[in-house]
Amino acid sequence: MRVELNPAKSTSRVEVRVRFGETDLMGIVHHASYLSYFEAARVAWLRRRGVTYATWAARGWHLPVVEASVRYRAPARFEDVLAVDVTLAEVRSHSMRFAYVVTRDGDKLAPVIATGDTRLACVDSSHVLQQLPGALLEVLARGEHAVAHDAVC
Repeated sequence: MRVELNPAKSTSRVEVRVRFGETDLMGIVHHASYLSYFEAARVAWLRRRGVTYATWAARGWHLPVVEASVRYRAPARFEDVLAVDVTLAEVRSHSMRFAYVVTRDGDKLAPVIATGDTRLACVDSSHVLQQLPGALLEVLARGEHAVAHDAVC
């Protein structure tokens, strides 16, 4: 099954408030914190399409991050509310790539704070690479409002 990526269906926005422990001695969000923001956005992206990671894991499907990149553009600070736009950017036979754009929420003139990508591979419970299952591909093709937020795949 081939997944047609529709930009209107493949993007979600998640808000994240910067916590004190995510900042460094300069009061700026520590570079590693952005990977946590990406994860929170990605998990919300999946949940909004009716799936939880626990549901997939129970079926023996695991999606470890196998590649990650972050490009830092401007600082964010404690108590900033950040908007993380997450897009399913690419689906391959055994992996998928999500792209992220982080801005200060509500500030239309604010610069982009960070951008990044993560690639997730599909493995079974023994950590052996496998093709993305058809049921998983169906979920990836859904729009954000295609299912109830608390539904599961």
